[in-house]
Amino acid sequence: MFTGIVESIGRIVDRHESGGALGLRIDLGVAAEGVRVGDSLCVRGCCLTVEAVDGGVARFHLMGETLRLTDFARLQLGDAVNLERALRVGDRLGGHLVSGHVDGVGDVLAVESLAAQTNLKLRLPPSVAQFTIPKGSITVDGVSLTLAELRDAEVTLCLIPHTLQATTLGTLRVGDKVHLEADQVGKWMARLLPQRP
Repeated sequence: MFTGIVESIGRIVDRHESGGALGLRIDLGVAAEGVRVGDSLCVRGCCLTVEAVDGGVARFHLMGETLRLTDFARLQLGDAVNLERALRVGDRLGGHLVSGHVDGVGDVLAVESLAAQTNLKLRLPPSVAQFTIPKGSITVDGVSLTLAELRDAEVTLCLIPHTLQATTLGTLRVGDKVHLEADQVGKWMARLLPQRP
């Protein structure tokens, strides 16, 4: 379980494809502290298991199902990724409850830089749009955000300067793809309410 509060921006230092799977080695930066084999890390909003650690570099194995639901296959050497270590009991919940299970890939429709904020407009896939509500929470590439505006399957998110500097969201451009996770509460409500007598 995660919170959507990014701890570090990592860099892809190696990638290789084999048998329909993708192997990634990521320089974790400050998020490397205390990381061990078997730990879960939220990488661009997706929960991945650490297979090996060499100094501050961790190795991950992404199988076909993960590649089908995400945009990881497009990553290249040097690309930046948002990182968060798993939530510990007693930690502050600064964002919202994030499982690290990507519900879909969204498209960046517009990036509008204003004096005090940047507005990010996204198109959501149906797998995410159905659980999204005005002023609700959403995870974008591992970042916990609040919806400023919702129109059908298009959302606007307002980003403060700190978010632009501390995450990869400041580098997004029109046409980019982002990993999305809908709010956990919304998914549970949608699952349970139809079963009521």
